[in-house]
Amino acid sequence: MDTAEVLDHSLPWTESDYLALGETAQRIELLDGGLLIGASPSVRHQVIVRGLAAALEPGCAAANRTLLPVINLRLNPTRILNPDLVVTAELDLTAACVPADAVLLIGEVSAPHTATIDQVLKPHLYAAAGVGWYLLVEQESLTVKLHQLRGGHYVERATTKRGEVLELTEPVKATIRPEDLVP
Repeated sequence: MDTAEVLDHSLPWTESDYLALGETAQRIELLDGGLLIGASPSVRHQVIVRGLAAALEPGCAAANRTLLPVINLRLNPTRILNPDLVVTAELDLTAACVPADAVLLIGEVSAPHTATIDQVLKPHLYAAAGVGWYLLVEQESLTVKLHQLRGGHYVERATTKRGEVLELTEPVKATIRPEDLVP
């Protein structure tokens, strides 16, 4: 589907309409019958995501969990988001989307132009879907914030800045040093 077809598409967008888009150059997410369209991630953003994945991967392997970069995460039939990474308990390799109930942790890297979405909207949506842990890296400062789901919303469990260490014990064991996220 090209840009003109996307713009001419009548509302609401359905899950099947969304999935028919296939792979795109932009980040496109389904939200309650509309589309959230974002720019492609910057090089710095991708490097931080890769560093975060490298920190989480040994703990995932040890706990028999799967770490996935950007995927279609189905929060419900009208909401499919593309988090920067997820840690899953189980995985159906034939599915078009990973269901939220299979996800233990979501990681997002926030930039100034995505701050409201990554720090307000997405945590609200992920919490409503019951995802237990939300890990947010602020791209500019390299501050890492770990949130745990409690009573239907996230509670901050730790904030880690350059020179400090975040030791995760749940949902997987990991050591995250913000300065190690970028070369």
